[in-house]
Amino acid sequence: NGGGFRVCLRGKSGGAAAAGEAGSGGNLAGISLPFNAMAGELPLAARLTFAVGHFLNDLCASMWFTYLLVYYHSVLAINNYNAGLLLLVGQLADGICTPIIGLESDRSPGCGRYGRRKSWHLVGCISVLLSFPFVFNPPVGSGKDTPQWAELVYFVPFIVIFQFGWAATQISHLALIPELVTDNHERVELTAYRNAFTVVANITVFGIAWLLFHFQAKYSSNPDDSLGKQDIPLFRTLALIVIGIGSVSSLMFHIGTREKQRNEEAHIATEQASLINDSKKGSGQPLLRWKHWLKEASFYHVAFIYMCTRLIINLSQTYIAMYVTYTLKLPKNYIAMIPLVMYISGFLSSFLMKPVNRYFGRNMTYFFGLVIILAFAYWVWFFHVEKSIFGAAVLLGTGSTTILVTSLAMTADLIGENTQSGAFVYGSMSFTDKVANGLGVIIIQSLHPCKTESCCAQCAPFYHLVMAVVTGAIACAALISLGAVRIWPIKIRNYHDTGPIGSSTTEESTNSCDYGAIN
Repeated sequence: NGGGFRVCLRGKSGGAAAAGEAGSGGNLAGISLPFNAMAGELPLAARLTFAVGHFLNDLCASMWFTYLLVYYHSVLAINNYNAGLLLLVGQLADGICTPIIGLESDRSPGCGRYGRRKSWHLVGCISVLLSFPFVFNPPVGSGKDTPQWAELVYFVPFIVIFQFGWAATQISHLALIPELVTDNHERVELTAYRNAFTVVANITVFGIAWLLFHFQAKYSSNPDDSLGKQDIPLFRTLALIVIGIGSVSSLMFHIGTREKQRNEEAHIATEQASLINDSKKGSGQPLLRWKHWLKEASFYHVAFIYMCTRLIINLSQTYIAMYVTYTLKLPKNYIAMIPLVMYISGFLSSFLMKPVNRYFGRNMTYFFGLVIILAFAYWVWFFHVEKSIFGAAVLLGTGSTTILVTSLAMTADLIGENTQSGAFVYGSMSFTDKVANGLGVIIIQSLHPCKTESCCAQCAPFYHLVMAVVTGAIACAALISLGAVRIWPIKIRNYHDTGPIGSSTTEESTNSCDYGAIN
């Protein structure tokens, strides 16, 4: 029925506002870490084991966005449009799977006594582990005479399976945040922990890539600073290392993260009693199901902000390697060094997110992040010097971390205590971002001046334009959307009460509810 347990909320006086049913005893598969349900706080060990649950996804996403176009175009010699087409297929597959998985994750009871979120997380991890190595490996049996259409047909199934697994892992992991903690600032902190490990994952990938390039140059009998077929073993090795590290982190998550068990009969009885009591009091609010979100204007507002955030991060990450290689004409090891600088700066800034959000609020923190992104675009446009790229990388890393953590916190705030439909909300947000990213890349690739396998002199100004203008334009769109919050604040205004779960009560509309408003 799409329902879920109701988490414990604390009132202004510090007492529990509503008690949640989580099954009988909350037995877990693996080792259980302590959870203070009344305080709504997770201990440090539980936060860390939760945060590494997305580490495999982050490692793979780092390679996917940063090196996919470079690998297919510069290493495998696939032309620009076909390389962009493969990325589009992956983004569309991810975008389609994401809301479906989100809806099913809310509905499904889980596998046996394993939690519903962790069950989907496990399915996603297995899919990623089995498919990702083939994405960064030449087609089996391919040669110089292999047509590009055959290579596309070979890669598409592995990309689709990988993106399905990535979506299942992402949505189930995000949906755990509002279920594990209820305080808004605790959600920001948990999101910041998660984002910190995202940055660590990127640092890991780029650090390993830099070492591989270094050893290749040191021990190769014929070192070459340009990318080509000789780099196929390097990317294959990098992909296998990523899979190995990610499998260990996923195991740590499944052993150390506690997900409350659902007891459907107890849940339904508790939900009915809660709604009846709240109705008598005249102050309670029914929980939102997936179809009710579609009637909320703030749902689309937050989705647009999140989409712009992801467009800024993913498009800049996708084209930074091409910009470094073809515009700045730096040696190929810089495609590891520059992203490494970006994510080290992002990692350091992630620890400031909780105090900054607490002191300035969501909107001002997001505004600060956009200002930093616009400063990056200005820097790239006017300071076209190779050494200045390190300063621009610091700005991009800091700004990206700020807007990502804050936009995820906005989404968690919007969900509020409606955790039973939280995965659908996250899935819908992610759907807009995945489709927009895929379309953005294919549009940019279709405008590419070089239609052959090798780049020409026009590549340099083209990638310069992409990094400065595209990033700056999206940041301006996000800024306008953020400004609209002053006129139309983000909060749940209209939703329908369908009565107790399983009943046939007529829907009634409730207007202007401040519940779930974003600070």
